[in-house]
Amino acid sequence: LSVELQARRKFSVDTIQPNAHVTLEYTLKDDVGNVLDGSALEDGEPIEYVHGYGMLVPGLEAALAGLRLGDEKKIVVTAEEGFGTHDEDLVLEIERSEFPDELNVGDEFVAESPDGDEVAMRVVEIRRDSVIADANHPLAGMRLHYSVKVTTLRAASAEEIEEAAHEFEEAEKHGHVHGPDCDHDHEDDHSMGLVTL
Repeated sequence: LSVELQARRKFSVDTIQPNAHVTLEYTLKDDVGNVLDGSALEDGEPIEYVHGYGMLVPGLEAALAGLRLGDEKKIVVTAEEGFGTHDEDLVLEIERSEFPDELNVGDEFVAESPDGDEVAMRVVEIRRDSVIADANHPLAGMRLHYSVKVTTLRAASAEEIEEAAHEFEEAEKHGHVHGPDCDHDHEDDHSMGLVTL
């Protein structure tokens, strides 16, 4: 019995810490107060993640550590600790012929470089013979203002930890953050398949 109680104590989670499974209600705004994303929006949903595996942007995950169930917090995340600074080298001009006839600004696609790396990009300008595409995250270069509330908090299961570790490895390979707060611009499926750079 004492062993079982120790095991329970060992895996009980009362604060956000590594291997905690967390659900957050949240609102994300820019510097001037425009709502960029949030769980209360029509297509929104709470963030669910396992803490400690880079499933959120670094500044947000670090600021959540130590919070308890029911806690609410306002968190400001710099561009460097969020989706990175805007890199002009990631804005590319690609031949128009590489794209389908029907193309709109804001469409997203996956481009493959000569060495086989795949990178997500979005169309920012359409010219007569070329397309300007941006591989920066849509929120790159922006300071982010999160309002969060911890709505569930428990120890993650072995399966959840394994999945989080796998996602972390995949994100490391591709050099970007995966996770709930990286998808908010992908709700409308403008994805267009593979384009060769």
